[in-house]
Amino acid sequence: MLHFKHTSVINAPPDVVWRFHERTDILQMLTPPWQPVQVVRREGGLEIGAITEFRLFLGPLPLTWLARHTQCEKNHLFVDEQISGPFESWIHRHEFVDENGKTRLTDDISFAMPGGQGLELFSGWLVQAQLEAMFRYRHYVTKRECENISNHPR
Repeated sequence: MLHFKHTSVINAPPDVVWRFHERTDILQMLTPPWQPVQVVRREGGLEIGAITEFRLFLGPLPLTWLARHTQCEKNHLFVDEQISGPFESWIHRHEFVDENGKTRLTDDISFAMPGGQGLELFSGWLVQAQLEAMFRYRHYVTKRECENISNHPR
């Protein structure tokens, strides 16, 4: 099992960051422009049981990825797990911690590659590098949008 974690501090309270993640267009907003990903369907918001289906492209080959939310604590945490997709397993915790009116946002992912440890050793570093770039982008967008909302309430 491999592990990835990315953390940043957003200058907005957890309820603002949480509401941002509830947006119906959040997946499109948080997908980096260089990643060939399509959201096929999204059933539900952040609640337990919500389903999201993605189509990823590895070159010309489409892969379907289906994930379900398995935990949800409003303004604190939600977890999605892969039901089917490119990984042997995938568990993604999204944590929102209040730090004096700011939010420490942490994406914590445990995953396993298909093909066992040999393949994991070979391809794990590549997945880690892709995750680092993707979550740097996601946290940048989250920070920009939530700090703008917090500083300029509508």
